[in-house]
Amino acid sequence: MAHAPEAVQVTDLVKTYPGDVRALDGLTFTVNSGEILGLLGPNGAGKSTTIKILTTLIQPDTGTATVAGHDVLRHPDRVRRVIGVVSQKSGADPEANGRDNLILQGRLYGLRHARGRAAELLAQFGLEDAASRPVKTYSGGMRRRLDVALGLVHRPQILFLDEPTTGLDPEARTTLWEEIAHLAKNEALAILLTTHYLDEADHLANRLAIVDKGRVVATGTPDALKGELRGDAVHVEWPEPPPEPLVREALSHLPGVHDVIFDGPRLSARTDNGAAAVPTVLAALDHAGVPASAATVARPSLDDVYLRYAGRRFAHAGGTR
Repeated sequence: MAHAPEAVQVTDLVKTYPGDVRALDGLTFTVNSGEILGLLGPNGAGKSTTIKILTTLIQPDTGTATVAGHDVLRHPDRVRRVIGVVSQKSGADPEANGRDNLILQGRLYGLRHARGRAAELLAQFGLEDAASRPVKTYSGGMRRRLDVALGLVHRPQILFLDEPTTGLDPEARTTLWEEIAHLAKNEALAILLTTHYLDEADHLANRLAIVDKGRVVATGTPDALKGELRGDAVHVEWPEPPPEPLVREALSHLPGVHDVIFDGPRLSARTDNGAAAVPTVLAALDHAGVPASAATVARPSLDDVYLRYAGRRFAHAGGTR
């Protein structure tokens, strides 16, 4: 039996915008059926550019991408028939009600039973009671659930979710997370989720592709990526960035302290036992004349993973589209 192609396959995508802004710089990853792949990166890492290429809205400079086996450049019409898209901005008509939005979407795709499909999705996303209300009266969470329903009207094979929970309150985010997880598990959809929320990526994604400056710097399950960082993370802070050579020299003689990375006035290091290491680290810094203002110990997080591969903290990254 021949091996089925990945639902999405991206190889060496490059995209440059005017002003020599390189949004993608050799981006490569795959998404499998029934999987939620989290494309995790800060604002400006190239996530939205990737979605636009895969949904045939723009073309890459170089590289290849296939969706459900269809090349996005050679067969964009085929790609559009097998994908659902939930963009950052709502695609619903705010003046129409939820039911009519879904029926219209179904008819645009040529569905024979658009009304029945609309009723099915309204029930699935808990919008039956609001079906006859104008979308402009919906809460933010309700509107995003309707957006996802609109993306599913024609039963796509691949669903693209571009920053789906931006601006939602915690309760609405959690509800949408549950819906997304249900889709991947019970409907065997391939889902590509772009997000700049570390907790969202950790909670939802079966696998992550961590993006920095338009390229994938690490892939794996959230647990596997965090598991690569054995021991504890020790974070040390100063009011102002300290002399890096002096700090490195002070810590270089401490056993079990390694992977020292600076990020402005903050330092992160790995150690087998963070609680035992902190007093030693602080004493060494005091002795070197660079006393710290704060020190904390934490288990490895996705922020630590990003710091390891990108060399700076997630919140301080960004710069492309």
